[in-house]
Amino acid sequence: MKCLLVQPIHADGIAMLRDAGMEVELCPDADMETVASRIKGCHAVITRDAGLSARAILASDTLKVIVIHGAGHDSVDKAQAAAKSILVCNTPGANAQSVSELALGLAIAAARLIPAADRAVRDGASGFREAGMFHELSGKTAMIVGWGATGAGLGRMLHAALGMEVLVYSPRSEDTGPFERVTTLADGLGRADLISLHTPLREETRGLMGAAALAVTKPGAILINTARAGLVDEAALADALERGTIAAAGLDVYTPDAPQGRLSASQRVIFTPHLGGTTPEALQRVATGAAGHVLTALSGQRPATTIDPPVEQVT
Repeated sequence: MKCLLVQPIHADGIAMLRDAGMEVELCPDADMETVASRIKGCHAVITRDAGLSARAILASDTLKVIVIHGAGHDSVDKAQAAAKSILVCNTPGANAQSVSELALGLAIAAARLIPAADRAVRDGASGFREAGMFHELSGKTAMIVGWGATGAGLGRMLHAALGMEVLVYSPRSEDTGPFERVTTLADGLGRADLISLHTPLREETRGLMGAAALAVTKPGAILINTARAGLVDEAALADALERGTIAAAGLDVYTPDAPQGRLSASQRVIFTPHLGGTTPEALQRVATGAAGHVLTALSGQRPATTIDPPVEQVT
């Protein structure tokens, strides 16, 4: 049997597949036309950020399973996969520790404007530390939006390390452990000094942090997004930063033009290049988890993280 890798994965994942007797092929180009031309004869696909289009899925003739190297699955055409009885699964939680740590780092860096301070020192600026724009997080209130493995991990870190009160807004999660679950987004936004987004991008979450939400956010709050770019209305965020109603933002995900747009003009915005899950430790866990799902599916079993598309999308 053959597995096509759309973008490279950690060597340990490849070794698992080969040890099980599988042929492993790396697609030299993540362009979907190239993938479509290489997918025939493959029984499994592991894909990363590139996802898998309907065109590529339609070109397959032996495909049994698509495994997403990570948690997000909006870039895979799940309806087309379901129409061809192809399983789609992901690897949620495997990179949670890595992403949680980045979110924590962004929160502290945003509260103390560490990147801007570094640039000021390098540029020989004086008086930057008297700007009055620095804040402690200790003892304040954080709201976690989305209570999966990453959001829960960050919530525990903030509480244990900084003594923060943790609020949780996650309509699809009932068990938030020792932390208070707020029933409306506005309730949490009005109380939180730090807001961190960890929810999937769905129709109901697109633009979640838009003008209306930012208008009811506690003045001076910090916004962190390590989940999906579409959760934040970037124009509305730029307005809030210019007004001073949002103190700072840390963004690991954003639209392609954001680092050159209005947000880039603010020293209170920190950009990182979607590196939340790119530590060696996380990449190893995700790759071996993905390889394990391939082997499970090809043995005739259903991986625990198989994603069922909405019934109305299946034709």
